[in-house]
Amino acid sequence: MQWFKNGLNGLLRWIYYRLIIRSIIGLVLGLNIRRRQLIPNQGPVILVANHNSHLDTMVLMTLLSNAQLKRAKPVAAMDYFLKNRLLAWFALKIVGILPISRHREADQDPLAPCYEALERGDILIFFPEGSRGEPEKRCQFKGGIAKLAARYPDIPVVPIFLHGLGKALPKGDWLLVPFFCDGFIGEPLFGQDDRHAFMDALEQRFYQLEQEGHFQQWD
Repeated sequence: MQWFKNGLNGLLRWIYYRLIIRSIIGLVLGLNIRRRQLIPNQGPVILVANHNSHLDTMVLMTLLSNAQLKRAKPVAAMDYFLKNRLLAWFALKIVGILPISRHREADQDPLAPCYEALERGDILIFFPEGSRGEPEKRCQFKGGIAKLAARYPDIPVVPIFLHGLGKALPKGDWLLVPFFCDGFIGEPLFGQDDRHAFMDALEQRFYQLEQEGHFQQWD
């Protein structure tokens, strides 16, 4: 198995996603993903999703093949996931995050690690809202995704709307609630010089995916 060649951490990552997370999703949650074939077989690619739960990353990672999983990098906040050594090891080596700083320095571009990852041919998982919001309420997207897409206009940006995960494991909770969840994958977009136009197109694509599910508003 190729994962054994990646050392103990690589093997543990395969076990985590393929055996543990897939089993939890399959046995505890119901999950229905539409148009999984729209995810490219290899990178570089940017998977863009709304964000309500830590489960968002887990579900998106389980959609990938073994070959894709090894190149997948969920973009995550450095200050949250690297705040202690044990969490940092788990986040970096097992979950496989790409940490970025939410506090911009005068001479640093917080998206620089994303540039390097895409130039290596990796698959980025990007949450344009920046952080988890209220359960099943999508917040306005921040402009970082437009900057990233404009820098690499030939790299596909694949929108993925997730529903139900914010109720199954909302922000601040650690007890998983059995809940049927949905995912809608849309046709890719490509970056353009007009970042406002790109953001409008991305927001419209997510609105269309959300409407496709005919979901009732959560109380």
